[in-house]
Amino acid sequence: MSAKTVLPAVAMTAVSMVLTLAVVMMWLGTAVPWPVALVVGLGIDGGWLATLAYERRLAAQGDHNRAVTAVGWSFGILAAGVLVAHALTAEHSPGAWLAVAWLPIAAKALWLVHSLWERTALTPLALDAIQGIHQEARDEAAVARARLRAEAATEETRLTAVTAAGARVARVQAKTAQTLAGAWSTLETARKGEETGRALTSVTSPVTPGVTPRWELPVWGPTEPVPALETAAPALSDEALDALVDEIRTSEVPSLSYREMAARFRAAGHSASEVRLRAAWKRVA
Repeated sequence: MSAKTVLPAVAMTAVSMVLTLAVVMMWLGTAVPWPVALVVGLGIDGGWLATLAYERRLAAQGDHNRAVTAVGWSFGILAAGVLVAHALTAEHSPGAWLAVAWLPIAAKALWLVHSLWERTALTPLALDAIQGIHQEARDEAAVARARLRAEAATEETRLTAVTAAGARVARVQAKTAQTLAGAWSTLETARKGEETGRALTSVTSPVTPGVTPRWELPVWGPTEPVPALETAAPALSDEALDALVDEIRTSEVPSLSYREMAARFRAAGHSASEVRLRAAWKRVA
């Protein structure tokens, strides 16, 4: 894996050294003897290569020396300066020479990248462990997302069912209330109608002359059955009925209620209409 960074660095270093040596030979060869220019070029390249080798040795030992690094960068800057100076003084194609003047600095930068690669490199076993951890985290996140989506869908279905059931109950209650209201309105209309009053008078007058009862609306709730009237029993006068009602009412302490008194009155075999019995209760109570 380190070949991905070391090979470009080696290639860039070789090109830079050859280019630096050639430029020194061409530039200084006209002013000084060529052996001197060769020594200068090899000195620049040799110093750069020596500091680079020492930096690589320290890196292999897990160490680092700032002085050596500074010297290496100094040689790189010197080589780049030589190339820039040659490009500025060249009579032919100065732009092309100036375009390649960055090669020594680029070579040093590639070796820096390679050193950083080596410092952060991991073994295949560690990489596999890290990949496994990442995969496990992704799996757990996916499972958690699926669980949340399922719970959300279940809750949505439950709320929809509850809402629909509540709507059905509300419709049934509204329909029942409407039916009861209609029936109550019919009863109220019948109770207040003139023809109903005449009909009730015609029915009750033969039983109790001169009494026109008021038809009360029915009360919703539990009721106690009233024993059937015994037609064979003799009709009581108002005085006898009052005395009998008062006797039954005060037979216990505290006094009996109307329902209890009426039940005992019927159980004793006495006969009286509900209207007369209630009127007697009101007189004595």
